[in-house]
Amino acid sequence: MGLLCSRSHRQTEDTDENAQAAEIERRIEQETKAEKHIRKLLLLGAGESGKSTIFKQIKLLFQTGFDETELKSYVPVIHANVYQTIKLLHDASKEFAQNEADSAKYTLSSENTEIGEKLSEICGGLDYPRLTEELAEEIETLWKDAAIQETCSRGNELQVPDCTQYFMENLRRLSDVNYIPTKEDVLYARVRTTGVVEIQFSPVGENKRSGEVYRLFDVGGQRNERRKWIHLFEGVTAVIFCAAISEYDQTLFEDEHRNRMMETKELFDWVLKQPCFEKTSFMLFLNKFDIFEKKVLEVPLNVCEWFRDYHPVSTGKQEIEHAYEFVKKKFEELYYQNTAPDRVDRVFKIYRTTALDQKLVKKTFKLVDETLRRRNLLEAGLL
Repeated sequence: MGLLCSRSHRQTEDTDENAQAAEIERRIEQETKAEKHIRKLLLLGAGESGKSTIFKQIKLLFQTGFDETELKSYVPVIHANVYQTIKLLHDASKEFAQNEADSAKYTLSSENTEIGEKLSEICGGLDYPRLTEELAEEIETLWKDAAIQETCSRGNELQVPDCTQYFMENLRRLSDVNYIPTKEDVLYARVRTTGVVEIQFSPVGENKRSGEVYRLFDVGGQRNERRKWIHLFEGVTAVIFCAAISEYDQTLFEDEHRNRMMETKELFDWVLKQPCFEKTSFMLFLNKFDIFEKKVLEVPLNVCEWFRDYHPVSTGKQEIEHAYEFVKKKFEELYYQNTAPDRVDRVFKIYRTTALDQKLVKKTFKLVDETLRRRNLLEAGLL
């Protein structure tokens, strides 16, 4: 009797184990099927190209955005951006005052010299204090000094971040004791990307059935981060390459003797040559157009070695468009130099972007989605 009970118990256990195993197999199969429908996008570009801002926009546009806890986590980041920038400008103005022939215009007013030294010392540590109203007032006073403004006008030589003007104009709000960053503050906040971050989204929103689901990978753009890209190169549907077209007169953060546009050119060339991208679509984002359209009327495009053959033809909007089309053509030529004439099975599209412009980013990603869906239909023989 006991033996029969034991056998019966073992049979029940075996049945349960088989059912569990079958359930696990079913789930694995479901997940494998689901993964097949997720398109992998790789967000590449040199440091400071705006990749991370694009990544944050995707989170805001096609996911739930940032909750209050996430927004609050940006407070120390934003305050650090303020401290780092004012120290950079203060120290540069001192150096210019000592070494430039027209040193007077880089010399702080006597009443602001003490403030500058105090802030430079505060900003020199590894940990920054929370931005108080008193400190914000002193930073604002220093920021408005003619010597600091003159120094800031040479920002292309100094690694002055794009967020400078925005944060300096909002110091009072940023220093409020109850300050919670806005979405715009988060987009402007500068944190250097290290490692790999990813996000899953659908440009059509929650109704996943009506469009593709994408997994977007963002990786650090600085040279020492690029070795982490390689393992991500397999199985990519499309590479989104960000090129900051406004940075033709700037140098790298990690190498102040290296022009950023020349670095971008060589990086794009290198990515295009990778064998694993032979059939991968390329979406080129010519980013920071908002800065480019202001700068190109003041700083000749041909200061960059790659653009030596550029000749201005007009002024105002006409000149801006002419300069943009010239840059666009340079990237197109580079792409086709690295693409075999019969290579028709990969798509190449160029988009004019401003990563801070949410409406434009949304429109751009919907165009990217349409392009990739059309390609999938073509591959399936449905078009």
